[in-house]
Amino acid sequence: MTHRQTPVHSGFSAASTASEVLEGLDLSRTTALVTGGHSGLGLETTRALAGAGARVIVAARDRQAAQARVAGLANVEVHGLDLADLASIKRFSEAFLVSGTHLDILMGNAGIMACPETRVGPGWEAQFATNHLGHHALVNRLWPALQGGARVVMVSSAGHHSSAIRWDDPQFDRGYDKWLAYGQSKTANALFAVHLDRLGREQGVRAFSLHPGMIATPLQRYLPMEEMVALGWIDAEGNPANPAFKNPRQGAATQVWAATSPKLDGLGGLYCEDCEVARLDESEPASFVGVRPHAVDPEQAERLWRLSAELTRVDAFS
Repeated sequence: MTHRQTPVHSGFSAASTASEVLEGLDLSRTTALVTGGHSGLGLETTRALAGAGARVIVAARDRQAAQARVAGLANVEVHGLDLADLASIKRFSEAFLVSGTHLDILMGNAGIMACPETRVGPGWEAQFATNHLGHHALVNRLWPALQGGARVVMVSSAGHHSSAIRWDDPQFDRGYDKWLAYGQSKTANALFAVHLDRLGREQGVRAFSLHPGMIATPLQRYLPMEEMVALGWIDAEGNPANPAFKNPRQGAATQVWAATSPKLDGLGGLYCEDCEVARLDESEPASFVGVRPHAVDPEQAERLWRLSAELTRVDAFS
């Protein structure tokens, strides 16, 4: 397998913030869709993009709660969307396409992590369904609004190091492990970007995935305090205990960079971290730094696309 995971010398770092990444960029003619753009890294992404002049459409399952969170932000609107519900995705997409709006940025930011075993739709494992299959269906249904020039950015995670796609049991029907399920869903995010970029580049659509870093956000809602203490994320009083953790403004920087950086013009299908194209990690055991080969393998990406299209019955390229 060949790869193109070569740094582009961005000039930014792990400490850079979303607003710093956007400094000097005029996004006043840009329309961005951010799933989950009202919470955690999504809210910081929305705030930064809107602050640079972009029109930002926040797609959220709880529309009322999302509107309260983004109140006061200029150029931001909220629409209802449940990524675990294919009917909701269809309704949202059809209404969006009727508006005739062109999307310059689609940020697949929403997700869940390490939840108790949950089944959605026809019995799909919830993390795979919400984090990956929902975004697969959304991007494919919105394909007419992306053609002609856009970036699709999928928020993956270093968690992808823990699991490749489990081709023999992707829905964890033979025993559930919340962390392996999360890892598989994040590998899926990265592979989705690889194949979407391959399919979309002739129409001016490029795709990226990324690890935002470790950040304390509502993503940890399913984790008990004692587990986060055991992981070394917080101390017994609930205070941050890991110096590697970023704040939300730093955590949003890489996805904003991937969505807007001129350094990435003409590129795509890449996995990024710390506002840079990540290097390939083939170490054993996995280092959880960089990207594992299984997450950028074009053959695995194409296979996942076929599976996702079969499950969702949505494929703009069939």
